[in-house]
Amino acid sequence: MSRFIHKTHNVSVLLYHFVCPTKYRRSVLSDSVEAILVSTCVKITEVYEIEFIEIGCDKNHVHFLIQSVPTYSPTKIIRTVKSLVARELFSELPTLKKLLWGGAFWSSGFYVSTVGRYGNESGTRRYIADQGLPDYKPLHDGQLRMFDDELAS
Repeated sequence: MSRFIHKTHNVSVLLYHFVCPTKYRRSVLSDSVEAILVSTCVKITEVYEIEFIEIGCDKNHVHFLIQSVPTYSPTKIIRTVKSLVARELFSELPTLKKLLWGGAFWSSGFYVSTVGRYGNESGTRRYIADQGLPDYKPLHDGQLRMFDDELAS
């Protein structure tokens, strides 16, 4: 379960869902690989400000539900996790490198999305509108357009 992380100047509940496929989408996530993966993730939690809420495996990709702090970008989080897990797996299971033709354990890409603790976008908008004074009005509703044709001319 996620929790509020209290730091000196902020309180956060940042949750990310990552999906990381194995290299070449090879089906290498056996029981022994999964056990090493989980134990490595527990060690990561002890050293870094990365907490694993849930880890799920298919045969060729892994789902991570991770909570972290604002100073860690999603890229930094998953780069740390992928590199440390791969290093542990290759050191404890040298035959795994043969299955992956001597290459990396993970593919270079990943999927990431943010996860809301209390709801979705419309629920959050409603929450913001219900806060504070009764005469609340949104100042901007919609995504900012950085590369609009009108601004370029």
